[in-house]
Amino acid sequence: MIRVVFWRGTGGLPAGFRVQGHAGYRPKGEDIVCAAVSALAQTAVISLKDHLPAAPEVNIRDGVLECRLPASLNATAQEQARVILRTIELGLKAIASDYKQYVTIEYEGRE
Repeated sequence: MIRVVFWRGTGGLPAGFRVQGHAGYRPKGEDIVCAAVSALAQTAVISLKDHLPAAPEVNIRDGVLECRLPASLNATAQEQARVILRTIELGLKAIASDYKQYVTIEYEGRE
């Protein structure tokens, strides 16, 4: 199962996300659920790196992608990050809705 966690910071502002695990929908190389989740997560990282004045901290290892936003973002950059992360959240929720037994979405942090 893939577990997605969105982190929230002070005031509910986005702080980043973690995608962990493998869907197990099909064998490796044929798993459309893993491919879809991975594409969204990697696109979010690329977009954050492209749009923010400071790059997020990204950690990728087998079955895990973590992306933490820099703490020093100004209000404009925070809004850009929020839009990007909200977009990935909507896409992942759609996947999780169709593949409930393979993807879960959780939230950690302050509201």
